[in-house]
Amino acid sequence: MAAPNPTGFDMKTFKAAANPRSVWAKKDPWARYEAWRYTGPFSRWNRFKTGFPGLGIATVAFAVYCGYEWAFLKEDHHGEGHH
Repeated sequence: MAAPNPTGFDMKTFKAAANPRSVWAKKDPWARYEAWRYTGPFSRWNRFKTGFPGLGIATVAFAVYCGYEWAFLKEDHHGEGHH
């Protein structure tokens, strides 16, 4: 048998409280009212994705423009001192 914990911390109680299906979550009358905040369009990924609405398109457009400029818009400065 393990020695008693001098701090009084019980890991089994902690894990039970952290479990979303624990006894406390079932007894919480506001749990279902708060659940919508973390599902569907309000999930963490969807909030991140919609935080920067045009970033993907802008990145691709900028990369295409940089490629176009590099390939076709080269300046012909062969002797800048001779005008």
